[in-house]
Amino acid sequence: MAKVKRTTPASKSKVPEEKFHFPLGKTNLLILLLGVFILVIGFIFMAIPEDPDAFLTRTLAPILLVFSFLVVIPVGLLYKGKGSEK
Repeated sequence: MAKVKRTTPASKSKVPEEKFHFPLGKTNLLILLLGVFILVIGFIFMAIPEDPDAFLTRTLAPILLVFSFLVVIPVGLLYKGKGSEK
């Protein structure tokens, strides 16, 4: 029986393979980590069972949570460093 010679399509051989590049840099991850840390602090302040009408529970905790969800985490996702232009 004759051996069949298999060739790869020309379009695949001309396109170089690119390795996976994670889109977020070190600065982005640090900003996201800061946002998660602020979230944890906000939830801890909200869960203080001693006095539900205290300043930490009623005022500071919601401010921290809203700030983290609406400012810090989106900045961490959208921030581009000075040297990264595409």
